[in-house]
Amino acid sequence: MIRLLLVDDQPNFRSSLAELLSLQEDLEVVGQANHGQEAITLTHQLQPDVILMDVRMPVCDGVTATREIHQTYPWIRILVLTTFDEDEYIQKSLQAGALGYLLKNTPAKQLAESIRVLYQGYGQLGPTIAPKVFSQITSTSIPRKPNYEQILSAREIEVLKLVAQGKTNREIATLLYITEGTVKNHITHILGQLGLNSRTQAALWAQENIKIY
Repeated sequence: MIRLLLVDDQPNFRSSLAELLSLQEDLEVVGQANHGQEAITLTHQLQPDVILMDVRMPVCDGVTATREIHQTYPWIRILVLTTFDEDEYIQKSLQAGALGYLLKNTPAKQLAESIRVLYQGYGQLGPTIAPKVFSQITSTSIPRKPNYEQILSAREIEVLKLVAQGKTNREIATLLYITEGTVKNHITHILGQLGLNSRTQAALWAQENIKIY
């Protein structure tokens, strides 16, 4: 069972969404929040598997909440679900730690499947969102480094591939038989060598430039 926390400042939308998702046998809505600060509090209490997060809300916006939750609970998957498709919201949400970004007009069946895929650690971008993200990748936000094998060690490449697969530091440490501290050091060095600013950028860069499986 995938435990969900819904975060949106529109009660009617939340209720309708909760009702639709509850029809899925493997999805359970365990909590609902009106804004980002309430989402942070409920995350501490409920420890959901996946959070559906709006971006523009009173008190505390979704980007701020995503960043704080991701820093404290990096294993919790966050899927932005919003009406806003502006580049700034998309970029800031992904940089804050969101693993996916969908619009509210996404069909319920597709949304449910996206939640399942996200829960497994794979990113999900809506059909109108993906081109915006990859446009940013090919411009200035994520520089290409075709000779990555010359600047990264074999171990760092292993770590980078696992980051691109959506693995947490703990999962990477287990798979590679190293400590979480060593994983963090590798990621810090990878970001520096590739000229990137975040784990999300590293994952997107790897998906574009190397074979991750």
